[in-house]
Amino acid sequence: MKINQRLFDHYGIDTGKDLKMKARCPKPFDTLLIDKQGSCYACECQSWLPQSIGNLQVMELDDILKSKMRREMQSSIDDGTYRYCNDKICSYLLSPKFEELKGNITNSVRHLRLAIDDSCNLRCPSCRKSMIFHKDGSAYRLGIRLADKINDWLYRYQHPMQVHIGSDGDPFASHVYRHFMEQTPERDNIQYSILTNGLMFKEFHSRVPNIIKNLKELGVSIDGATEKTYEKLRLGGKWEKILEGLECMAEQKRKHGFRFILHYVVQKDNFHEMQEIIDLGERYNADRVWLNKIEDWGTMDDFQSQSIWHNDDYKRELDKVKQRMRQRGDRFIECPTLLK
Repeated sequence: MKINQRLFDHYGIDTGKDLKMKARCPKPFDTLLIDKQGSCYACECQSWLPQSIGNLQVMELDDILKSKMRREMQSSIDDGTYRYCNDKICSYLLSPKFEELKGNITNSVRHLRLAIDDSCNLRCPSCRKSMIFHKDGSAYRLGIRLADKINDWLYRYQHPMQVHIGSDGDPFASHVYRHFMEQTPERDNIQYSILTNGLMFKEFHSRVPNIIKNLKELGVSIDGATEKTYEKLRLGGKWEKILEGLECMAEQKRKHGFRFILHYVVQKDNFHEMQEIIDLGERYNADRVWLNKIEDWGTMDDFQSQSIWHNDDYKRELDKVKQRMRQRGDRFIECPTLLK
């Protein structure tokens, strides 16, 4: 396997750069992302570090973790260049506290991120142009094979680990993810995190007790804080149903003690509700509200129109967010890509 330079060019990553970083990002050492084709990445986001280090369809996970390509990605952290990293959009590199990063670097996987099925019950314009739903066919069969192969590996894995489910589709709408969660082992060394749109959580969470019992973090993507904005941006979603989902999540948090996070993708049609989404987070006892700039995933024909970052109205709303962050004095509100 060789470095795919065209891929880095596509993401606008200069592989000849030297960021001269003293801090060592742990992600290429302790994180593994697996996508729906079985490609594996040494980071939590493919667009942050886009070089594949192996493929689960033709390799075993233990061999992928020992691969020369994984070591090559790690070497760019060791020497401080970060030459393979997308420093324009990586939330960690953009964080003002990144240089304060300390801690032991481990070479065992502590974070396994699954993006093995893009089935979803919504068709949000920022994510996809049409509904994607696999319950048969080749994509579904491959997803099931990957899920079973991952679960077989998890049964043998002995180190502490957090398994992150979702990010490409919805875990509770996906037949592949539901199969994975129903079959996943209950192990003392494994915890889980879920990213969902929240609409089917109330209906399905009781079917995966092993996951909920060992859930460390639950994130819900909600790009509107009013019925009008939510139903415009989360196509197929109903405001009343997401509020029911948030109430159920808050109840399960009280029962099991996991972290509860609201994710909000800031764009032209919702920047005016950043205050309201923070209010919603406080109302449902969230631990954090995460505000991020919308990214171009190639699904929006008018993506350039979303560039409101120099708009005076947006700047005023962002100033209100900053003021609220100062007033709280904690990390309840996170928005590193907005503050760049």
